Amino acid sequence: MKLRPLTGTITALATPFRHGAVSYDDLKKLVAHQLKGGIDGVVPVGTTGESPTLSHEEHMEVIRAVIACVAGRVPVIAGTGSNSTDEALHLTKLSHDAGADAMLVVAPYYNKPSQEGLFRHFCTLADATDKPIVLYSIPGRCGIEISVGVVERLRAKYEHVRWIKEAGGSVDRVDQLKQALGNDITVLSGDDSLTLPFMSVGAEGVISVASNLFVRDISQMVKLALAGDFPKAGKLHRKLYPVFKTLFIEPNPVPVKFALQRAGIIGSAEVRAPLCEMSSANEATLVRTLAALGR
Repeated sequence: MKLRPLTGTITALATPFRHGAVSYDDLKKLVAHQLKGGIDGVVPVGTTGESPTLSHEEHMEVIRAVIACVAGRVPVIAGTGSNSTDEALHLTKLSHDAGADAMLVVAPYYNKPSQEGLFRHFCTLADATDKPIVLYSIPGRCGIEISVGVVERLRAKYEHVRWIKEAGGSVDRVDQLKQALGNDITVLSGDDSLTLPFMSVGAEGVISVASNLFVRDISQMVKLALAGDFPKAGKLHRKLYPVFKTLFIEPNPVPVKFALQRAGIIGSAEVRAPLCEMSSANEATLVRTLAALGR
């Protein structure tokens, strides 16, 4: 199958809730905000979408709703990862059939498999679809890193495994991936504050939390970097850097949901337990940061 570009600014969508249930009206508003702002792609039910606390039925319903809202205008990369290979396989097959353009698959968390176990896990998923598999390495949450060696083995075996969301916080790691695979791997930053540093050594975009709200600014920064205009991209980075940091003053997606509600894009900042609302002190800090950017 023909692969759609998975580069630029891709938003890790928050999942809006009201009174304990997914608010599909708010989800439609959030997706419309993304499309109006010129986003390059969206990821429903990743970590920012609170996938660990959605039921399987909710998980797939959110993916289907986003696919319907997007209507083919940008790629939809469905979050289908799990610490259980069987569960990840089930979600990947369902998302393939639902019309997702690609799947974002996080390294299995808590189990801490060996690198051989990781390789076999991702092979099982790649064998189930011919659509792009975006690997997601985030050792801070998973306790393990997807090694460069495993990425090389997967890339050698599968044409549709050539993307990785890199959230290990290391520019050196991006260098290692590009040294090993060059143009055969597309690296996407998993940290807003590291997008520009990562792109300076070869990353081709970001799967962003901040772009839930700041679609145009982040899209412009990434476009400038892709065009090689790092001085102008750097000015936007420095402008946005305070919010990149403040949006993680409490566990993601608590602050970004507060910001989205404050901006009137969604109607509630509600999150699911064990997450909870922000402290009043951190709310005040975030409000000041947003106000300084006109939000």
